[in-house]
Amino acid sequence: MMDLGLLIIRLVIGLLFIGHGAQKLFGMFGGYGPKGTGGWMESVGIKPGVAMAVIAGLMELVGGALLALGLLTPVAAVLIAFTMVGAIVKVHGPNGLWATANGYEYPLVVLVVAVGVALTGAGAYSLDAVLF
Repeated sequence: MMDLGLLIIRLVIGLLFIGHGAQKLFGMFGGYGPKGTGGWMESVGIKPGVAMAVIAGLMELVGGALLALGLLTPVAAVLIAFTMVGAIVKVHGPNGLWATANGYEYPLVVLVVAVGVALTGAGAYSLDAVLF
């Protein structure tokens, strides 16, 4: 049952992060693409905005895909965790913990899940298990 649980966690978090990356990179799913996201990033002090939007989008897209597949799971966790640390430090941290006040509750949960999966391993239903 643990392997099934890990698969569910990996798929949900991984697919959501693919979506987050696609928002930043391609403007999909209601996102603003690199230019719009970059403009917002500059407004909160993340510069150069467009370049950072592309980097964050790539980290989310690749990290999400790797996590969903259970491939190079520690690398996936680092990519996801790094973007969440950035979100906490640059955007949500000053607002406190709770999401109701735009706080860092959600990025913290995602960061902990990514690190937890990396430390536990991707499980039997993963490419890591098949390849390594």
